[in-house]
Amino acid sequence: MKFNYKKTFFLFLALLSIAHLFAQKNNTSGNKELIYPTRTEVVVPLRKAVFRESGCKQRKQGGNPRTVSGYLAFDGSMDGNRQVDPQIAVGGGYVLHGSNSGIVIYDKKGNFIDGVSQRCFNNGIDPKLFFDIHNKVFGFDLWNPWDKEKKKPVNISISETSDPRGAWNTYPVSVPKGVDGGGIGYSRKWIGYSFPGGEERTFILKMEEAKSGKPATVYHFPGSLGHPVNNQDAEDALYFFELTNKDFIIRRVITAKDGSPVCELVSKKAHGLKYVDWPPKSPQKGTEQKTASGDRNPKNLVFQNGYIWFSQTVNVEGRAAVQWHQVRTDGSIVQTGLIHNKKSNYIQTTLAVNKKNDVLIGFQETNENMFISPRLTFRKAKDKKGKTRKIIHLGEGKGFTDGTSWGDYSGSVVDGDNLLDMWTIQSITDKEGKGDTVIVKVPFK
Repeated sequence: MKFNYKKTFFLFLALLSIAHLFAQKNNTSGNKELIYPTRTEVVVPLRKAVFRESGCKQRKQGGNPRTVSGYLAFDGSMDGNRQVDPQIAVGGGYVLHGSNSGIVIYDKKGNFIDGVSQRCFNNGIDPKLFFDIHNKVFGFDLWNPWDKEKKKPVNISISETSDPRGAWNTYPVSVPKGVDGGGIGYSRKWIGYSFPGGEERTFILKMEEAKSGKPATVYHFPGSLGHPVNNQDAEDALYFFELTNKDFIIRRVITAKDGSPVCELVSKKAHGLKYVDWPPKSPQKGTEQKTASGDRNPKNLVFQNGYIWFSQTVNVEGRAAVQWHQVRTDGSIVQTGLIHNKKSNYIQTTLAVNKKNDVLIGFQETNENMFISPRLTFRKAKDKKGKTRKIIHLGEGKGFTDGTSWGDYSGSVVDGDNLLDMWTIQSITDKEGKGDTVIVKVPFK
Protein backbone atom coordinates (compact mmCIF):
# COMPACT_ATOMS: atom_id res chain seq x y z
CA MET A 1 0.00 0.00 0.00
CA LYS A 2 1.34 3.39 -0.96
CA PHE A 3 1.95 5.72 1.98
CA ASN A 4 0.07 9.06 1.58
CA TYR A 5 2.37 11.72 3.04
CA LYS A 6 -0.05 14.55 2.28
CA LYS A 7 -2.99 12.98 4.16
CA THR A 8 -0.74 12.02 7.06
CA PHE A 9 0.56 15.58 7.30
CA PHE A 10 -2.94 17.10 7.42
CA LEU A 11 -4.08 14.47 9.93
CA PHE A 12 -1.11 15.39 12.11
CA LEU A 13 -2.05 19.09 11.94
CA ALA A 14 -5.65 18.30 12.89
CA LEU A 15 -4.58 16.23 15.89
CA LEU A 16 -2.15 18.95 16.93
CA SER A 17 -4.93 21.55 16.73
CA ILE A 18 -7.28 19.41 18.84
CA ALA A 19 -4.55 18.87 21.43
CA HIS A 20 -3.89 22.60 21.53
CA LEU A 21 -7.56 23.43 22.11
CA PHE A 22 -7.79 20.75 24.79
CA ALA A 23 -4.77 22.23 26.58
CA GLN A 24 -6.27 25.71 26.41
CA LYS A 25 -9.52 24.47 27.93
CA ASN A 26 -8.11 22.23 30.62
CA ASN A 27 -4.68 23.59 31.49
CA THR A 28 -4.32 27.16 32.71
CA SER A 29 -0.61 27.19 31.93
CA GLY A 30 -1.53 26.47 28.31
CA ASN A 31 -3.87 29.44 28.13
CA LYS A 32 -2.55 31.87 25.51
CA GLU A 33 -4.50 34.90 26.74
CA LEU A 34 -1.70 36.52 28.71
CA ILE A 35 -1.46 40.15 29.80
CA TYR A 36 1.95 41.65 30.42
CA PRO A 37 2.91 44.88 32.22
CA THR A 38 3.09 47.93 29.98
CA ARG A 39 5.68 49.72 32.13
CA THR A 40 7.52 49.56 35.41
CA GLU A 41 8.66 52.16 37.90
CA VAL A 42 10.92 51.90 40.92
CA VAL A 43 9.41 53.60 43.97
CA VAL A 44 11.51 54.55 46.98
CA PRO A 45 9.46 54.24 50.19
CA LEU A 46 8.76 57.05 52.60
CA ARG A 47 9.83 55.19 55.73
CA LYS A 48 8.26 55.93 59.08
CA ALA A 49 10.37 55.01 62.12
CA VAL A 50 7.22 54.09 64.04
CA PHE A 51 3.46 54.29 63.58
CA ARG A 52 3.24 57.69 65.28
CA GLU A 53 6.49 59.45 64.47
CA SER A 54 7.68 62.59 66.24
CA GLY A 55 5.41 65.48 65.33
CA CYS A 56 2.47 63.22 64.42
CA LYS A 57 -0.34 64.21 66.77
CA GLN A 58 -2.26 61.38 68.38
CA ARG A 59 -5.80 60.90 67.04
CA LYS A 60 -7.84 59.28 69.77
CA GLN A 61 -11.00 57.60 68.51
CA GLY A 62 -13.29 54.82 69.69
CA GLY A 63 -12.83 52.08 72.21
CA ASN A 64 -15.49 51.73 74.91
CA PRO A 65 -15.70 47.90 74.83
CA ARG A 66 -19.08 46.40 75.69
CA THR A 67 -21.38 43.51 74.82
CA VAL A 68 -23.96 43.91 72.04
CA SER A 69 -26.33 41.03 71.24
CA GLY A 70 -23.93 38.74 73.12
CA TYR A 71 -20.80 39.77 71.19
CA LEU A 72 -17.80 41.96 72.00
CA ALA A 73 -18.34 45.38 70.45
CA PHE A 74 -16.53 48.71 70.61
CA ASP A 75 -16.59 52.04 68.81
CA GLY A 76 -14.48 52.87 65.81
CA SER A 77 -14.25 56.38 64.38
CA MET A 78 -16.89 58.71 65.76
CA ASP A 79 -16.02 61.90 63.87
CA GLY A 80 -16.90 60.94 60.31
CA ASN A 81 -19.30 62.57 57.89
CA ARG A 82 -21.53 60.57 55.57
CA GLN A 83 -18.48 59.11 53.83
CA VAL A 84 -16.55 57.65 56.74
CA ASP A 85 -15.50 54.64 54.59
CA PRO A 86 -14.67 52.32 57.53
CA GLN A 87 -12.34 49.33 57.20
CA ILE A 88 -10.50 47.01 59.60
CA ALA A 89 -7.73 44.39 59.57
CA VAL A 90 -7.00 42.01 62.45
CA GLY A 91 -3.73 40.26 63.34
CA GLY A 92 -0.70 40.31 65.60
CA GLY A 93 -3.01 40.80 68.58
CA TYR A 94 -4.34 44.09 67.20
CA VAL A 95 -7.31 45.56 65.36
CA LEU A 96 -6.25 48.17 62.79
CA HIS A 97 -9.02 50.56 61.76
CA GLY A 98 -8.96 53.00 58.87
CA SER A 99 -11.36 55.74 57.79
CA ASN A 100 -11.26 58.88 55.69
CA SER A 101 -9.87 60.75 58.71
CA GLY A 102 -7.14 58.50 60.06
CA ILE A 103 -5.69 55.16 61.13
CA VAL A 104 -6.39 53.80 64.64
CA ILE A 105 -5.05 50.80 66.60
CA TYR A 106 -7.01 48.84 69.23
CA ASP A 107 -6.17 45.70 71.14
CA LYS A 108 -8.44 42.71 70.57
CA LYS A 109 -10.39 43.49 73.72
CA GLY A 110 -11.53 46.78 72.20
CA ASN A 111 -9.23 49.18 74.04
CA PHE A 112 -7.76 52.17 72.21
CA ILE A 113 -3.98 51.94 71.71
CA ASP A 114 -2.96 54.73 69.32
CA GLY A 115 -4.12 56.71 66.32
CA VAL A 116 -2.90 59.20 63.72
CA SER A 117 -4.18 61.35 60.88
CA GLN A 118 -3.89 60.22 57.27
CA ARG A 119 -1.29 62.96 56.85
CA CYS A 120 1.18 60.73 58.69
CA PHE A 121 0.97 58.30 55.76
CA ASN A 122 1.46 60.83 52.96
CA ASN A 123 -2.24 61.78 53.00
CA GLY A 124 -5.30 60.39 51.25
CA ILE A 125 -8.79 58.95 51.68
CA ASP A 126 -10.72 55.73 50.94
CA PRO A 127 -8.45 53.29 52.81
CA LYS A 128 -8.77 49.56 52.19
CA LEU A 129 -6.95 47.40 54.76
CA PHE A 130 -5.63 43.85 55.01
CA PHE A 131 -3.55 41.66 57.29
CA ASP A 132 -1.33 39.35 55.23
CA ILE A 133 -1.58 36.06 57.10
CA HIS A 134 1.43 34.62 55.23
CA ASN A 135 3.96 37.41 55.79
CA LYS A 136 2.38 38.66 59.05
CA VAL A 137 2.18 42.32 58.04
CA PHE A 138 -0.56 44.93 57.70
CA GLY A 139 -1.23 46.88 54.53
CA PHE A 140 -3.53 49.62 53.28
CA ASP A 141 -3.90 52.10 50.45
CA LEU A 142 -4.79 55.79 50.47
CA TRP A 143 -6.03 57.76 47.48
CA ASN A 144 -4.71 61.34 47.45
CA PRO A 145 -7.31 63.56 45.74
CA TRP A 146 -5.16 66.64 46.35
CA ASP A 147 -2.50 65.43 43.93
CA LYS A 148 -4.03 67.47 41.10
CA GLU A 149 -1.46 66.43 38.52
CA LYS A 150 -2.16 62.78 39.33
CA LYS A 151 1.56 62.06 39.51
CA LYS A 152 1.61 60.06 42.74
CA PRO A 153 -2.00 59.84 43.92
CA VAL A 154 -1.92 56.32 45.44
CA ASN A 155 0.00 55.57 48.63
CA ILE A 156 0.54 51.89 49.51
CA SER A 157 1.64 51.45 53.14
CA ILE A 158 3.02 48.15 54.50
CA SER A 159 4.10 47.48 58.08
CA GLU A 160 7.44 45.73 58.62
CA THR A 161 6.04 43.39 61.30
CA SER A 162 2.73 42.22 62.73
CA ASP A 163 2.92 45.04 65.30
CA PRO A 164 1.25 48.08 63.68
CA ARG A 165 2.83 50.37 66.29
CA GLY A 166 6.22 49.73 64.68
CA ALA A 167 7.85 50.69 61.40
CA TRP A 168 5.86 51.30 58.23
CA ASN A 169 6.90 51.94 54.63
CA THR A 170 4.75 54.04 52.32
CA TYR A 171 5.13 53.77 48.53
CA PRO A 172 3.74 56.67 46.44
CA VAL A 173 2.67 55.14 43.11
CA SER A 174 1.85 56.96 39.88
CA VAL A 175 -1.56 56.31 38.29
CA PRO A 176 -2.01 58.79 35.42
CA LYS A 177 -5.64 59.85 34.89
CA GLY A 178 -6.82 57.46 37.60
CA VAL A 179 -9.67 58.27 39.96
CA ASP A 180 -10.59 57.06 43.42
CA GLY A 181 -12.59 53.95 44.18
CA GLY A 182 -9.84 51.36 43.92
CA GLY A 183 -9.48 47.94 45.53
CA ILE A 184 -6.49 46.21 47.10
CA GLY A 185 -5.62 42.52 47.53
CA TYR A 186 -2.71 40.28 48.42
CA SER A 187 -1.22 36.81 48.05
CA ARG A 188 1.84 35.22 49.61
CA LYS A 189 4.00 36.97 47.00
CA TRP A 190 2.12 39.90 45.47
CA ILE A 191 0.18 43.06 46.37
CA GLY A 192 -2.35 44.16 43.74
CA TYR A 193 -4.32 47.37 43.30
CA SER A 194 -7.01 48.17 40.70
CA PHE A 195 -8.78 51.47 40.14
CA PRO A 196 -10.98 53.22 37.56
CA GLY A 197 -9.74 55.83 35.08
CA GLY A 198 -6.80 56.05 32.72
CA GLU A 199 -5.32 53.43 30.40
CA GLU A 200 -3.38 51.57 33.12
CA ARG A 201 -5.82 50.59 35.85
CA THR A 202 -3.94 47.87 37.73
CA PHE A 203 -0.51 47.71 39.33
CA ILE A 204 1.40 44.99 41.19
CA LEU A 205 4.20 45.06 43.81
CA LYS A 206 6.26 42.29 45.41
CA MET A 207 5.37 41.80 49.07
CA GLU A 208 8.96 40.93 49.94
CA GLU A 209 10.23 44.30 48.76
CA ALA A 210 7.39 46.27 50.33
CA LYS A 211 7.58 44.77 53.81
CA SER A 212 11.39 45.15 53.98
CA GLY A 213 11.33 48.81 53.01
CA LYS A 214 13.41 48.31 49.88
CA PRO A 215 12.82 50.34 46.72
CA ALA A 216 9.98 48.46 45.05
CA THR A 217 9.41 47.75 41.38
CA VAL A 218 5.83 48.60 40.50
CA TYR A 219 4.40 46.77 37.48
CA HIS A 220 1.62 48.65 35.65
CA PHE A 221 -0.87 46.65 33.58
CA PRO A 222 -3.13 47.86 30.76
CA GLY A 223 -6.81 48.22 31.62
CA SER A 224 -8.33 46.58 34.67
CA LEU A 225 -7.62 42.98 35.57
CA GLY A 226 -10.68 43.03 37.85
CA HIS A 227 -10.96 43.47 41.61
CA PRO A 228 -7.97 41.96 43.47
CA VAL A 229 -8.77 39.09 45.84
CA ASN A 230 -7.32 38.54 49.33
CA ASN A 231 -5.68 35.11 49.00
CA GLN A 232 -5.84 33.39 52.39
CA ASP A 233 -4.53 30.15 50.89
CA ALA A 234 -0.75 29.69 50.92
CA GLU A 235 -0.30 30.51 47.24
CA ASP A 236 1.87 32.93 45.27
CA ALA A 237 -0.86 33.53 42.68
CA LEU A 238 -2.91 36.72 43.08
CA TYR A 239 -6.48 36.39 41.77
CA PHE A 240 -8.64 39.09 40.20
CA PHE A 241 -12.40 38.92 39.78
CA GLU A 242 -14.66 40.79 37.36
CA LEU A 243 -18.45 40.72 37.41
CA THR A 244 -20.49 41.64 34.33
CA ASN A 245 -24.20 41.39 33.66
CA LYS A 246 -23.66 37.91 32.25
CA ASP A 247 -20.29 36.54 33.29
CA PHE A 248 -17.82 35.87 36.06
CA ILE A 249 -14.32 36.57 34.72
CA ILE A 250 -11.44 35.24 36.80
CA ARG A 251 -7.80 36.12 36.14
CA ARG A 252 -4.67 35.55 38.15
CA VAL A 253 -1.18 37.02 38.30
CA ILE A 254 1.59 34.44 38.31
CA THR A 255 5.36 34.73 38.15
CA ALA A 256 7.16 34.74 34.81
CA LYS A 257 10.59 33.14 34.37
CA ASP A 258 12.30 36.51 34.87
CA GLY A 259 10.48 37.04 38.19
CA SER A 260 8.05 39.64 36.88
CA PRO A 261 4.26 39.25 37.14
CA VAL A 262 2.15 38.14 34.19
CA CYS A 263 -1.62 37.81 34.15
CA GLU A 264 -3.51 34.87 32.66
CA LEU A 265 -7.19 34.26 32.10
CA VAL A 266 -8.40 31.46 34.36
CA SER A 267 -12.04 31.35 33.31
CA LYS A 268 -14.95 33.27 31.82
CA LYS A 269 -18.31 31.72 32.56
CA ALA A 270 -21.95 32.80 32.47
CA HIS A 271 -23.19 33.09 36.06
CA GLY A 272 -26.91 32.81 35.36
CA LEU A 273 -27.81 34.98 38.37
CA LYS A 274 -31.38 36.23 38.60
CA TYR A 275 -30.39 39.28 40.64
CA VAL A 276 -27.48 41.28 39.29
CA ASP A 277 -28.89 44.80 38.79
CA TRP A 278 -27.49 47.75 40.71
CA PRO A 279 -29.42 48.41 43.95
CA PRO A 280 -31.80 51.37 44.11
CA LYS A 281 -31.31 54.18 46.62
CA SER A 282 -32.92 53.35 49.95
CA PRO A 283 -35.39 55.30 52.10
CA GLN A 284 -34.69 56.35 55.68
CA LYS A 285 -36.85 57.48 58.55
CA GLY A 286 -37.84 61.12 58.96
CA THR A 287 -36.94 62.41 55.50
CA GLU A 288 -37.71 62.10 51.81
CA GLN A 289 -33.95 62.02 51.16
CA LYS A 290 -32.90 58.55 50.03
CA THR A 291 -29.40 57.21 50.59
CA ALA A 292 -26.96 55.27 48.44
CA SER A 293 -27.26 51.51 48.99
CA GLY A 294 -23.86 50.34 47.86
CA ASP A 295 -22.51 48.58 44.81
CA ARG A 296 -23.46 45.49 42.87
CA ASN A 297 -19.71 44.99 42.41
CA PRO A 298 -18.12 43.32 45.44
CA LYS A 299 -15.97 45.55 47.66
CA ASN A 300 -13.88 42.75 49.11
CA LEU A 301 -13.27 39.22 47.88
CA VAL A 302 -11.60 36.29 49.63
CA PHE A 303 -9.81 33.24 48.24
CA GLN A 304 -10.15 30.45 50.81
CA ASN A 305 -9.78 26.68 50.41
CA GLY A 306 -9.63 27.04 46.63
CA TYR A 307 -12.84 29.10 46.31
CA ILE A 308 -13.61 32.78 45.74
CA TRP A 309 -16.12 34.25 48.19
CA PHE A 310 -17.87 37.64 48.08
CA SER A 311 -21.09 39.51 48.83
CA GLN A 312 -22.78 42.27 46.86
CA THR A 313 -25.77 44.63 47.06
CA VAL A 314 -28.41 44.03 44.38
CA ASN A 315 -31.91 45.08 43.37
CA VAL A 316 -34.60 42.64 44.49
CA GLU A 317 -38.09 43.78 43.54
CA GLY A 318 -37.21 47.45 43.97
CA ARG A 319 -35.43 47.04 47.32
CA ALA A 320 -31.73 46.80 48.11
CA ALA A 321 -30.73 43.30 49.22
CA VAL A 322 -27.55 41.39 50.04
CA GLN A 323 -26.45 38.50 47.85
CA TRP A 324 -23.42 36.31 48.55
CA HIS A 325 -21.55 33.59 46.67
CA GLN A 326 -19.01 30.77 46.82
CA VAL A 327 -17.42 30.35 43.38
CA ARG A 328 -14.99 27.82 41.90
CA THR A 329 -12.05 29.10 39.88
CA ASP A 330 -13.73 27.77 36.72
CA GLY A 331 -16.48 30.34 37.36
CA SER A 332 -19.15 27.87 38.44
CA ILE A 333 -21.18 28.63 41.56
CA VAL A 334 -21.04 26.29 44.55
CA GLN A 335 -23.69 28.21 46.47
CA THR A 336 -25.48 31.55 46.42
CA GLY A 337 -27.50 33.10 49.22
CA LEU A 338 -29.95 36.00 49.29
CA ILE A 339 -30.71 38.19 52.32
CA HIS A 340 -33.72 40.39 51.64
CA ASN A 341 -36.91 41.79 53.11
CA LYS A 342 -39.87 43.11 51.14
CA LYS A 343 -40.34 45.91 53.69
CA SER A 344 -36.73 46.88 54.33
CA ASN A 345 -33.36 47.49 52.67
CA TYR A 346 -30.01 45.81 53.30
CA ILE A 347 -27.11 47.94 52.10
CA GLN A 348 -23.28 48.30 52.06
CA THR A 349 -22.20 44.68 52.47
CA THR A 350 -18.90 42.84 52.96
CA LEU A 351 -18.06 39.21 53.64
CA ALA A 352 -15.44 37.28 55.63
CA VAL A 353 -14.68 33.55 55.56
CA ASN A 354 -12.49 31.46 57.84
CA LYS A 355 -10.35 28.35 57.30
CA LYS A 356 -13.34 26.07 57.99
CA ASN A 357 -15.49 27.82 55.35
CA ASP A 358 -17.67 29.47 57.99
CA VAL A 359 -18.94 32.82 56.67
CA LEU A 360 -19.79 36.19 58.23
CA ILE A 361 -21.70 38.84 56.28
CA GLY A 362 -21.86 42.43 57.49
CA PHE A 363 -24.25 45.11 56.20
CA GLN A 364 -26.62 47.88 57.28
CA GLU A 365 -30.40 48.16 57.31
CA THR A 366 -32.63 51.15 56.56
CA ASN A 367 -36.25 51.79 55.58
CA GLU A 368 -39.07 54.30 55.87
CA ASN A 369 -39.37 53.60 59.62
CA MET A 370 -35.70 53.13 60.50
CA PHE A 371 -32.46 55.09 60.47
CA ILE A 372 -29.35 53.40 59.03
CA SER A 373 -28.37 50.64 61.49
CA PRO A 374 -25.59 47.99 61.59
CA ARG A 375 -26.32 44.29 61.10
CA LEU A 376 -24.56 40.97 60.60
CA THR A 377 -25.39 37.37 59.95
CA PHE A 378 -23.29 34.23 59.65
CA ARG A 379 -23.37 30.60 58.65
CA LYS A 380 -21.39 27.51 59.59
CA ALA A 381 -19.88 25.38 56.83
CA LYS A 382 -22.18 22.51 57.85
CA ASP A 383 -25.34 24.62 57.35
CA LYS A 384 -27.59 24.07 54.36
CA LYS A 385 -26.17 25.58 51.20
CA GLY A 386 -27.23 29.16 50.50
CA LYS A 387 -28.64 29.68 54.00
CA THR A 388 -27.55 32.11 56.73
CA ARG A 389 -28.71 32.34 60.31
CA LYS A 390 -30.82 34.96 62.06
CA ILE A 391 -29.84 38.59 61.46
CA ILE A 392 -28.05 40.09 64.49
CA HIS A 393 -28.67 43.74 65.42
CA LEU A 394 -25.51 45.65 66.38
CA GLY A 395 -27.24 48.94 67.21
CA GLU A 396 -29.94 51.31 65.98
CA GLY A 397 -29.36 54.54 64.06
CA LYS A 398 -30.45 57.80 65.67
CA GLY A 399 -30.83 60.24 62.77
CA PHE A 400 -31.13 60.54 59.00
CA THR A 401 -28.44 61.57 56.55
CA ASP A 402 -28.98 64.80 54.66
CA GLY A 403 -27.37 63.58 51.44
CA THR A 404 -27.37 60.64 49.07
CA SER A 405 -23.83 59.51 49.86
CA TRP A 406 -23.30 57.00 52.63
CA GLY A 407 -19.73 55.85 52.54
CA ASP A 408 -18.37 53.28 50.15
CA TYR A 409 -17.68 50.34 52.41
CA SER A 410 -18.42 48.27 55.41
CA GLY A 411 -15.62 45.93 56.46
CA SER A 412 -15.57 42.22 57.37
CA VAL A 413 -12.40 40.15 57.90
CA VAL A 414 -11.07 36.93 59.39
CA ASP A 415 -8.86 37.09 62.47
CA GLY A 416 -5.37 36.77 61.05
CA ASP A 417 -4.04 35.14 64.23
CA ASN A 418 -6.26 32.04 64.34
CA LEU A 419 -8.08 32.14 60.95
CA LEU A 420 -11.27 31.20 62.81
CA ASP A 421 -12.83 34.22 64.50
CA MET A 422 -14.32 36.94 62.31
CA TRP A 423 -14.77 40.67 62.73
CA THR A 424 -16.91 43.34 61.11
CA ILE A 425 -17.11 47.13 61.20
CA GLN A 426 -20.37 48.82 60.24
CA SER A 427 -21.59 52.40 60.11
CA ILE A 428 -24.45 53.74 62.22
CA THR A 429 -26.05 57.18 62.09
CA ASP A 430 -25.78 59.45 65.13
CA LYS A 431 -28.32 62.14 66.04
CA GLU A 432 -26.85 64.49 63.43
CA GLY A 433 -27.02 61.81 60.73
CA LYS A 434 -23.24 61.44 60.61
CA GLY A 435 -21.47 58.13 60.28
CA ASP A 436 -20.30 56.66 63.58
CA THR A 437 -18.95 53.09 63.53
CA VAL A 438 -19.14 49.92 65.60
CA ILE A 439 -16.60 47.05 65.52
CA VAL A 440 -17.80 43.56 66.51
CA LYS A 441 -16.03 40.23 67.04
CA VAL A 442 -17.81 36.95 66.32
CA PRO A 443 -15.88 33.96 67.73
CA PHE A 444 -15.83 30.59 65.97
CA LYS A 445 -14.41 27.32 67.27
